[in-house]
Amino acid sequence: MSEPTIFTRIYRGEIPSEIIAETDNVFAIRDIAPQAPVHLLVIPKTQQYRDVAELAAGDPALLAEMVTLAEELATAHANGEFRLVFNSGETAGQTVFHVHAHVLCGGLTETSVGA
Repeated sequence: MSEPTIFTRIYRGEIPSEIIAETDNVFAIRDIAPQAPVHLLVIPKTQQYRDVAELAAGDPALLAEMVTLAEELATAHANGEFRLVFNSGETAGQTVFHVHAHVLCGGLTETSVGA
């Protein structure tokens, strides 16, 4: 088994962070370096999938659950309109290789979204 990712460690309570929403399979936190007025991360509780392509191939229902939670968060924290970003690969800006979605609402502060 691989070392736990930072997201796994956050979910376990080993690294402090406020979990702002949760389902049986995914949870959401605020991004520590926001790129928009509302910038949240939706993360599966499993670190089995490194990126969105692996997740889509391996568990499309889990991907759908992530999108559903993203929409719910956008409605709760903004006007319901949002951008959903998945970085896939180091050169695409992914720094944590545990699939996660960036939920961005409002005006963006930069054109790129890291992690």
